[in-house]
Amino acid sequence: MHKTAVINVVGLTPDLVGEHTPFLSEWFSKGALTPVNGMMPAVTNAVQATYLTGAAPSEHGIVANGWYFRDTAEVRFWMRSGRLMQGQKIWELARRRDSNFSCANLFWRYAAYSGCDYNVIERPMYRKDGVKVPDIYANPMPLRDELQDKLGQFPLFHFWGPNTSIKGSQWIADAAKIVEKKYNPTLSLVYLPHLDYGLQRHGPDTTKVQQDLSEIDQVCRDLIGFYESRDINVIVLSEYGISAADQPVSLNRVLRENGFITVREELGGEVLDPGASQAFAVADHQLAHIYVQRPDKINHVKKLLAAVPGVDKILDKAGKKEWGLDHPRSGELVAIAEPKAWFTYYYWLDNNKAPDFAPTVDIHAKPGYDPAEMILDPDISFPRIKAGFTLLKKKLGFRYILDLIPTNGDQVKGSHGRIPSSPQTGPLMGTRYSHLPPSGPLEPTQIQQIILKHIFDTG
Repeated sequence: MHKTAVINVVGLTPDLVGEHTPFLSEWFSKGALTPVNGMMPAVTNAVQATYLTGAAPSEHGIVANGWYFRDTAEVRFWMRSGRLMQGQKIWELARRRDSNFSCANLFWRYAAYSGCDYNVIERPMYRKDGVKVPDIYANPMPLRDELQDKLGQFPLFHFWGPNTSIKGSQWIADAAKIVEKKYNPTLSLVYLPHLDYGLQRHGPDTTKVQQDLSEIDQVCRDLIGFYESRDINVIVLSEYGISAADQPVSLNRVLRENGFITVREELGGEVLDPGASQAFAVADHQLAHIYVQRPDKINHVKKLLAAVPGVDKILDKAGKKEWGLDHPRSGELVAIAEPKAWFTYYYWLDNNKAPDFAPTVDIHAKPGYDPAEMILDPDISFPRIKAGFTLLKKKLGFRYILDLIPTNGDQVKGSHGRIPSSPQTGPLMGTRYSHLPPSGPLEPTQIQQIILKHIFDTG
């Protein structure tokens, strides 16, 4: 076996490798850089599951970053349990070939309880007084304290939210080095999400994300240098490209206006009641799963949503099969946005009735993905002062709500989820070893076997 590290630089595309990424540009030039074809849906959890299992969502079951759990009548996003991922994981296949194989998973989704030998992933503590405390889950359990003793508390609010910065990805890279030194895993999976944030805020405009590109390039330079100094094969990989998108589309508001959605009032705000709703959308970037309770209403809902501006197509049973999304977790229908559009989760018709979590960073409460969580509400005159005052209330022991996020989606300028318009604007795979096919872009389902070749083919 040859030790291998896979560094997942989210949002990196062939056309972004250039003057603002001098290290990566040089590193790729000494090896191979190959585009990876996009997949449906091109979102983090689904793509990573395909890379790790070599299967489509119809087989591994990760149909989006979150979905509707019909048995509990709940929408859940950003879960961590690896038991949700079906199919043969790469570490399972590798152990069959060599029982000495070991794998470390640093922040790839579904890291917990996945069967990896070592794993680390964010896992905040939610206190009963409403305070969210940054923390991680780690296996073995003592690794949790060791990492935070050496690196400081995991910078959760730099990992996600309006204050995202390179600190989150830097912490993960530093943790990966500690895990490598301590446990010597055969395969290390490392997730570096920093570039993704600026691209969603600004779109793929290098003049606005050049600092983000430079910062992630520096983190890669340090981490790749570390691995190569230990004679470890390095693969640089990404999941999708970000396209310019500035048209928020609220499918749930259309369904609400047509009587399909039920809400209940909680302290003056409206909360979606999916179990009581006849049809609703679980929005995830440029894709939305549409769950329809009554089979006789599916065609009606399909025609209704197909006519909404910003909707490219609605996949029915046959369409889901064609796109590899025919899994029981999928909605009865799947909506795909037009290239410059993206789907919001919004379902309220009066902004005064928005739920209390709408203007906050609360990824587990919202019944859909909300990219506006990375943006400070421009209608707040002095958001930093407001945030400081709110945090003062927190320190004094008062209950508080950090309501700093816009609820209209107008400030979002980039999205993903569709198949990219060209290989240059999609994901990539780079390596210095001769394990890539000589012609054409790779399929996402090929990634698993290529990683295994890096481990087991030493020729």
